[in-house]
Amino acid sequence: MPDTLLQPDRGQAARTIDLIAPDAYDAWLGGQPQRVRTALAAQRFTGKAGSAAVFVDEDVHGIAIAGPADPWSLAKLAETLPAGTYRVAGEIGPAALGWVLGQYRFDRYRRPDDTGPRILLTRDAAGIEEVLRVAAATALVRDLVNTGAGDLGPAELEMAAEKLAREHHAALTVTRGDTLAADYPMIHAVGQAAVKERHPRLIELEWGDPAHPRIALVGKGVVFDTGGLDIKPSAGMRLMKKDMGGAAHALALASLVMAARLPVRLHLLIPAVENAIAGNAFRPGDVLRSRAGLTVENTNTDAEGRLILGDALTKAGEGKPELILDFATLTGAARVALGPDLPPLFTDDEDLARDILAAGDALSDPLWRMPLWGAYDDMLKSDIADMVNAPDGGFAGAVTAALFLRRFVPQDVAWAHMDVFAWRPTAKPGRPKGGEAYALRACYAVLKARYPRG
Repeated sequence: MPDTLLQPDRGQAARTIDLIAPDAYDAWLGGQPQRVRTALAAQRFTGKAGSAAVFVDEDVHGIAIAGPADPWSLAKLAETLPAGTYRVAGEIGPAALGWVLGQYRFDRYRRPDDTGPRILLTRDAAGIEEVLRVAAATALVRDLVNTGAGDLGPAELEMAAEKLAREHHAALTVTRGDTLAADYPMIHAVGQAAVKERHPRLIELEWGDPAHPRIALVGKGVVFDTGGLDIKPSAGMRLMKKDMGGAAHALALASLVMAARLPVRLHLLIPAVENAIAGNAFRPGDVLRSRAGLTVENTNTDAEGRLILGDALTKAGEGKPELILDFATLTGAARVALGPDLPPLFTDDEDLARDILAAGDALSDPLWRMPLWGAYDDMLKSDIADMVNAPDGGFAGAVTAALFLRRFVPQDVAWAHMDVFAWRPTAKPGRPKGGEAYALRACYAVLKARYPRG
């Protein structure tokens, strides 16, 4: 998306968009000439919240009905209006983000859209940069998740982190090979069956003043998940290019933190693997040793994401951060419980839970808190090791996965786990079918509030 889609309003020529509250539509319509009322009636436009229409009134004109704090009210117009320059009659507010994201296209594998940009003028010139940053971070998640696994392996995730490091003068460290096997044995075990060019690695980025509060962002980077020897059916593998969606979220959130120059010492960690099948693939029944020293009986090779996150969370905790946020496309159980649009939030920290949920509600980026139910810790018991990675029976699958992760997080560190889907199964205005960012804007808002720039 070009960064010219939002521009300061200096009185230049532009077509008009009316952005109207639902309870003001009837009054607005009553003041319009008959030709406008006829055009809208022909489209069966009723002024329902979230709806939009295009009509001709001497020139091309748009109308959108905005609910309170709705970022998507202009998105449909951004998709359907002809190329040109527009201004809103009234305040744009959060709808500016939807205008930009309504023009997102993933064109890597097809001819680019050549219809031309729709430019929106705004009187809030000071807010343009932030809107474009958030839109770019959202587009980064979408682009990474939409990319086919043949074109995006552990090396390409490393390249994405390296690009961020160059842009923001951050330090990048990548651990692979024998050192990974010795220091991060669960990451190595999950990824060891991949071909040489797609061998596993731990990607780390550090940025900011070491004197500032330390925070860690951790993202699951399974670039493709066959299920391992507990192989998925073909239908279950169809979308497994998106199993690195947690890594995409962590990269995007890190980009926002650095671009906004928040006063933090940022530590980004991405365990990047392919859960492949070969003669050296890790097996059901194997006992894996973790970086934390805990042993894990592998009861399901398709519960690999929690294994690599366990080692990455251990490393994050060693830096003594005051906050850890992790993102992962971790469980199908989360989708069964809450569907694709509502990520479960797991945390023991009441203040952190309140802040994330409130930010999600305010920004139309919702989450739903799920319990870290301690009584279910017994489901992780093993007869031969410290724990299993996946209990038998499938009960409370998202909860037990989060409880597994909690064992690798220091008890005195505020921690939240987001079990995101990273995919939108059906299109909505501003949100095309495909890769999607969930909880990104909510978590960014929490970080900005906790660590304000002076």
